[in-house]
Amino acid sequence: MKLLNHEAPIYTFLGLQFNLANVLMITVASVIVFLIAVLSTRKLAMKPTGMQNFMEWVMDFVKNIINSTMDWKDGGRFHILGITIIMYIFVANMLGLPFSVTINGELWWKSPTADPAITLTLATMVVALSHYYGVKMKGTAEYGKEFFRPFWFMFPIKIIEEFANTLTLGLRLYGNIYAGEILLALLAGSLSHVGSFGTGWLVAAVPMLAWQGFSLFVGAIQAFIFTMLTMVYLSHKVSSDH
Repeated sequence: MKLLNHEAPIYTFLGLQFNLANVLMITVASVIVFLIAVLSTRKLAMKPTGMQNFMEWVMDFVKNIINSTMDWKDGGRFHILGITIIMYIFVANMLGLPFSVTINGELWWKSPTADPAITLTLATMVVALSHYYGVKMKGTAEYGKEFFRPFWFMFPIKIIEEFANTLTLGLRLYGNIYAGEILLALLAGSLSHVGSFGTGWLVAAVPMLAWQGFSLFVGAIQAFIFTMLTMVYLSHKVSSDH
């Protein structure tokens, strides 16, 4: 995959190709989320402050998302999953916002969610989990009947719907983050181009800072939307009223 004119660092092992930039950024995002979780719960207090207060706000926020999509009796088991997803995707969306790192024409530092392979993998995981919990909570026979309700000829439509849900969930996140990084790269190029023309750099810096602020908002919204849709898909599979 290319971001403007930059190639991805590809490593081939046993005939399989691995994007080393994706591996790096997935690891960085995971470590950051892990550190936030550890720091937020290291010294728990009855009156939360600092990082603990932030973590409790995230927990309440995700709980409200779950309650808006399904009964807490069914959805409570997905609380930790929702917290993990919203924190991981938000951090991943932010990584490529302040800067990018290119070495020998290869782009190493970027948002991992700016790659469709990452976002579609996350979407596939969510859809697979929805089927797993549907079978676990309803039983194989009862869950299988859901694909033929209200009429038997709904089966092919519902199969297509599962593929469509996976594609839209993954590509929506990818498209928004990738487009944001493309525009930031273009603005950064304009900034460097006019930097030698007196105060021209100021003219280019203003839209870049404005777009970075907007990208921060978009990254947060996309993390929320992905988490919300995850809970919607899960509720459709596990709730008895769907």
